[in-house]
Amino acid sequence: MKAVMGCLILCIWLVGIPLLTGAIPAFFTKRHRNPAFMWVSGYMISWALFQLETVPLVLTHISRSFAALVKIFGISSLAVAAAGAFLLIRSRKSASRLSLVRGDTKESRTNRIYWGIFFALAALQLVLAVAMNYQDGDDAYYVAVSTLTESSNTMYEKMPYSMGVTGLDLRHGLAPFPVWIAFLARISGLPTVSVAHVAVPLALIPTTYLIFYQIGGQLFVKKKEKLPLFLSFTALLTIFGNYSIYTAENFMLARSRQGKAALGSIVIPMAFLLYMLILEQTQLQDESASQGSPGKGKYKRTSWMLWLLLWVTVLAACLCTTMGTMLICLLLGTAGLCSAFVYRKPGLAVKTALCCTPALVYAVLYFLV
Repeated sequence: MKAVMGCLILCIWLVGIPLLTGAIPAFFTKRHRNPAFMWVSGYMISWALFQLETVPLVLTHISRSFAALVKIFGISSLAVAAAGAFLLIRSRKSASRLSLVRGDTKESRTNRIYWGIFFALAALQLVLAVAMNYQDGDDAYYVAVSTLTESSNTMYEKMPYSMGVTGLDLRHGLAPFPVWIAFLARISGLPTVSVAHVAVPLALIPTTYLIFYQIGGQLFVKKKEKLPLFLSFTALLTIFGNYSIYTAENFMLARSRQGKAALGSIVIPMAFLLYMLILEQTQLQDESASQGSPGKGKYKRTSWMLWLLLWVTVLAACLCTTMGTMLICLLLGTAGLCSAFVYRKPGLAVKTALCCTPALVYAVLYFLV
């Protein structure tokens, strides 16, 4: 009975809370019909919130810091989810039906077969990610940190290899992704190892494909029938991408419980998606302005939330790994300069630079502390 209740609680925190949290940006970007956008946006907001609340507790070195974090993050997450639920109910009249696929819902038999192939490949990956025993040396640290955090109510104050007391491990403490897994284990009452090896892959692997689903929707906006082929090809590349322990595919399927996997499989693709949406809004604004249409203001009212969500995504990258602070800045810096040159809008580069401020702050904090 305890295991069943723990699984239900995990479903709430890994599915329900992200969906309701993501309803906030979905409401302001007029994407409240799209649960995929709500799901992935909710994870970005949740991880960013966790980063903001965890690092100060790690740095202040207070007693029973993890127990305090569980209360703080639990209450704040429920409050944000409640706000998202309110906005979702408010938009119910204009979004009477949630829909993953926009446009004509009548699909050909061939297209349904392609969708079936993709779902079969995705289900196979989920089964193998949970059922197969994969030896990974990093588990000796990351999963051990999660277990030790949950059992000792401290964060990065004991050595995961020997459980001996040590100085504060700030190298990893500024990117406390294992603490998020420990939080899931504490609220569910399930063993930390089970949460890391079973629950987290079942939640994060679908999150990755929901992001690629939306990226495919942007790439094939006029050819929706190509979308299942794009996703099936992506799934095949993932399955056969385990030719090295350092590939993104290996991290996604075999090491999804680690922050580096979340960075490469979720956060960076999410940054790509958001920048594609931002550039789409920029192009629509330019077209409206050239045609003298009043729609320019409408696009401005929705684009600010995309910029804010990109800022939140950068903060989520800081949670995953300290390396994320550098990689996300390099990615967005290149994108900002290129887009500013192509669209002849220096403001794109300035706004992109402002979105990188969380990563810069944590990078400076890493060197100072």
